[in-house]
Amino acid sequence: MVEERMGDCWSYTKDQFDNLEKHTQWGIEFVEKYTKFVKERSEIETNYAKQIRNLSKKYQPKKNSREEEESKYTFCRAFLMTLNELNDYAGQHEVIAENLTSQIIADLTRYLGELKSERKSHFHDGRKAQQHIESSWKQLESCKRRFERDCKEADRAQQYFEKMDADINVTKADVEKARQQAQMRHQMATDSKGDYSSYLQKFNQEQNEHYYTVIPNIFQKLQDMEERRIERIGVCMKTFADVDRQVLPIVGKCLDGMTKAAESIEPKTDSKQVVESYKSGFEPPGDVEFEDYGQAMKRTASDTSLSNSRDGKEKPAGKTKGKLWPFIKNKNKLSLKLGSGPEDFSHLPPEQRRKKLQGKLDELNKDIQKETDQRDALTKMKDVYVKNPQMGDPASVDPRLSEIGQNIEKLQFEVQKFEGWLAEVEERMPSKSDSHRRSGLYETQNNTTVSNNCAQDRESPDGSYTEEQNSETQVKANPAPAPGPAPNPTSSTPEFDDEFDDEETLPTIGTCKALYPFEGHNEGTISVAEGELLYVIEEDKGDGWTRVRRNEDEEGYVPTSYVEVFLETNAKGAMTYI
Repeated sequence: MVEERMGDCWSYTKDQFDNLEKHTQWGIEFVEKYTKFVKERSEIETNYAKQIRNLSKKYQPKKNSREEEESKYTFCRAFLMTLNELNDYAGQHEVIAENLTSQIIADLTRYLGELKSERKSHFHDGRKAQQHIESSWKQLESCKRRFERDCKEADRAQQYFEKMDADINVTKADVEKARQQAQMRHQMATDSKGDYSSYLQKFNQEQNEHYYTVIPNIFQKLQDMEERRIERIGVCMKTFADVDRQVLPIVGKCLDGMTKAAESIEPKTDSKQVVESYKSGFEPPGDVEFEDYGQAMKRTASDTSLSNSRDGKEKPAGKTKGKLWPFIKNKNKLSLKLGSGPEDFSHLPPEQRRKKLQGKLDELNKDIQKETDQRDALTKMKDVYVKNPQMGDPASVDPRLSEIGQNIEKLQFEVQKFEGWLAEVEERMPSKSDSHRRSGLYETQNNTTVSNNCAQDRESPDGSYTEEQNSETQVKANPAPAPGPAPNPTSSTPEFDDEFDDEETLPTIGTCKALYPFEGHNEGTISVAEGELLYVIEEDKGDGWTRVRRNEDEEGYVPTSYVEVFLETNAKGAMTYI
């Protein structure tokens, strides 16, 4: 019974150690799993921050691009502020990743090593104590069996002695020998009994210490270890939330910045910017006059007619088409394709031209101020050298002063040139009071004389200026017909308002025949087929392009070398820049 009870105790203790070993191993695996979870979360935050930064960088305005021009609009500036705040927002996610790595992942990795080492030590002590108590029990069992064997031997020896002593046939010597043998066995049994008794006492003490001291201490250490592990997991989970909470104020500021950027958008301001950017300076066209075709009379030139001919003669009704400037197809893109714009910006509308010229003047004045400051500084340096020759040679400054003086003279000449163009534009731009003149026909001015070589300034709908000659020459190898007679200097000539002259559809000044096919893919050009006949409305101005019209709705530019032009003998030149 004692052996069975002891066996059950040892088996129970061993089973408990096995259970504890499995549970603590599962606890370590849980810590490893949680560490992996935090590590993957940190990688996600890092990748997210990287993608957010790349997104912000991708949509940042590029230098030397149209997006810089767009920065003057409030919604573009708001978008830029949003991108900057988004970049800061990405930085907070990088902070989250760094804090997760330093405060949780590194800490748990170090703690895992300590936890495994402590667990190994505790179970080693438990197995050692278990082995010791089992070894003591085996020794106790050995003493017990030896005592049992010696007792049995003593009983047999005593019985043999008594048998020999009762037998009358046995000699006295044999009886004495049997008596001595019985006494010896009895002594051995007595010694075994003493050994067994003392070892039993020792074993009981060790067993009591094992079950009431050693094993409970080991279990307590394992329990403390497990509690510390659970507590550490709880701290890490709290830190996991605190890491996010720490960046929330800054994230909130980033979001507030985005909201503030959105609230800074001013639609009216942006619309005014568009008006200022594209304002042409043209006056709107006046009323179209009633043209009575029922009377046999020459049509009177009108200051409000959009279909008035340049030379005053009536044009066929099919060739007349009134156009309003805001809806005329923009040819500026074509002029940029044919070559760079002129230095005086004459290819732009008046208001835009004025702005460009004013901006150029501002740049030149800044350059002059910069050169002047350098000249003043060098002059002071030269004065110092004159007063203190040991500091430097005054003559060494003269070449630079001379160069700066030449630069200032060049810049001043440029300023005068641009100021002249600016004054010309401002003179040509209509004043607000001019709109009151749009109520009727222009009166013919009888006292105005026109010289044979005089050129009238014209302003096209896009704001360019040129001179209109009284006669044109025929292009290509065919000689041109003789130009018509020059107008009499004393005759009265109708004088049209410049603004009205630009509103009309260009008249036909001749015809042309296409020598080669032309596709006309670029904006402002027109496709022609070989042998096709077209009307010429503006001849080549030296840039290699001739403006032609196919019908009332189709007109554009074709290469001059692709067509053979025949100008009308009485047609006035149409040298008007697009």
